[in-house]
Amino acid sequence: MCGIVGYMGDKDAYPILINGLRRLEYRGYDSAGVALLDGSTLNVYKCQGKVSDLEAHVASKSLAGTVGIGHTRWATHGPPNDVNAHPHQSTSGDLALIHNGIIENYAPLKEELKHRGHTFRSDTDTEVLVHLIDDIQRSEGCDLPEAVRLALESAVGAYAIVVLDRKTPGVMVAARRSSPLVIGIGENGEHFLASDATPIVEHTRNVVYLEDGEIAVIDRRKGLTVRNVKNQEKTPFITELAMQLEALEKGGYEHFMLKEIHEQPRSILDSMRGRLNLAKGEVMLGGVNEHLHRFTNAKRILIVGCGTSWHAGLVAEYLFEDLARIPVEVEYASEFRYRNPIIHEDDIVIAISQSGETADTLAAIELAKSKGATIFGVCNVVGSSIARITHAGSYTHAGPEIGVASTKAFTAQVTVLALMALMIGLKRGALSESRFRSLLNELDAIPGKVEAVLRDEARIKYIADIYKDAPNALYLGRGYTFPVALEGALKLKEISYIHAEGYPAAEMKHGPIALIDEEMPVFVIATKGSSYEKVVSNIQEVKARKGKVIAIVTEGDTVVNALADHVIAIPETPDALVPLLSVIPLQLISYHIAVMLGRNVDQPRNLAKSVTVE
Repeated sequence: MCGIVGYMGDKDAYPILINGLRRLEYRGYDSAGVALLDGSTLNVYKCQGKVSDLEAHVASKSLAGTVGIGHTRWATHGPPNDVNAHPHQSTSGDLALIHNGIIENYAPLKEELKHRGHTFRSDTDTEVLVHLIDDIQRSEGCDLPEAVRLALESAVGAYAIVVLDRKTPGVMVAARRSSPLVIGIGENGEHFLASDATPIVEHTRNVVYLEDGEIAVIDRRKGLTVRNVKNQEKTPFITELAMQLEALEKGGYEHFMLKEIHEQPRSILDSMRGRLNLAKGEVMLGGVNEHLHRFTNAKRILIVGCGTSWHAGLVAEYLFEDLARIPVEVEYASEFRYRNPIIHEDDIVIAISQSGETADTLAAIELAKSKGATIFGVCNVVGSSIARITHAGSYTHAGPEIGVASTKAFTAQVTVLALMALMIGLKRGALSESRFRSLLNELDAIPGKVEAVLRDEARIKYIADIYKDAPNALYLGRGYTFPVALEGALKLKEISYIHAEGYPAAEMKHGPIALIDEEMPVFVIATKGSSYEKVVSNIQEVKARKGKVIAIVTEGDTVVNALADHVIAIPETPDALVPLLSVIPLQLISYHIAVMLGRNVDQPRNLAKSVTVE
């Protein structure tokens, strides 16, 4: 949820930290701060607002130091303000700490520390940790790494932390549990720390992903050592980043979101690359192949995800049941473990997450894993927690997604899930060879068809301008397009702050039709397919109540064209693949409405890209 950066080396730390915070700001932007060590002098600067506000705040301050940590916050405990911003310091001012996560037992720890004479300045759970480490240092007479280890034995919850001590300026300590932390290993003894690899890639491609329960000590003289909370030494595993620096820039687009919408022809293609072979007429997903027997004999698939990833899971439900004839249940990851779900050893659980760090999804995985189910991950970030704790999985290869509202990650997820359904359906004998090859050809053509939809952006922008002031909106779809309706409504809510709801088109008359009047825009996905006539009837019901209909139709449609107020045409494609095309106009509608309303499209209020707290 929050963004963490750290640096130790021979360069000035501040420019590295501030640039890293800019890269990580999509993880949270309520407040920001840095702590800089210059010899034994520790300077902490922090303020409410974005990273740019921090830059203005420190403009006249001393920024010397070759060791430092930085943080950009998404508020959980305590409102966004200067005091609650990270880093937090101990009463003595010797220690500075940054934290991503939640310390669940902070209240009893705080009361105990107050009795011991500690004074708290903020409302955060984080401040408890820095006081606890300080208390242990003084009472036990131990060094910083040991004090951190002992403190974490008492802490319950999720954390990624980095700690500095001005008494030992050549040492930096980091630790993680259920929240990501990456260490970059540079030249000449340089080390970089971050919540994800985006701030590190411009400095080094050699990284270590800390595992749960591990504590890293970066020492100027000794380099990097890793131990677990039980004080057992671990061997750090160095991996090489494949990320390209250009992917982290806007590339001439006004916003990352717009860039990412326009990247979808390539991201869909990249998600198929090396997996879809038209010449041989086959699909090959390594992760599925490793457990092919489990998939082909599965009696049930459970899919867990949150937000947009949950919507991708709903599309997958249709795909797997239609193409592979396997019963599917799609669950909100946030609710999954709280209703005592029935999980069998022969179940397949597919966990979907863009970041691979979503706390609720990780918790759902752990529960399913404990029941003996096979866990398959679909995520975008290489080396993420979900990628490491699942039995197998497939990366989406969408590339870095910086805009908080997910776009290309959704279509990449649906692409990978479609490949899975096709592969398993054929292996199970549920899908005929002819239909398999036909869908393979159609899927291969999708990137080109997405390009065709994107070329209609000017018309979509014109429609957005007409409805930008609507206070509410309704999105309708049937079958494969119902999840797309949900996703379209979510996009509008996320970035424009307009209330919107997605419904199965037939459910409209069971309540929501009461909302329809001449001011209500109703976005209807009315492509040619199995439910076409029914959707046409639903459009007529809206028009009878004087609602405004914006319809997404198949090229060449005349029936809906005559009924709707506006139409957006997409190329013809089979029902199973329509979500990959029909979602594109809805993404663009939301984007342009938000821009016209003056919203911060890439950093919408109250949201963060990676939700690493429950």
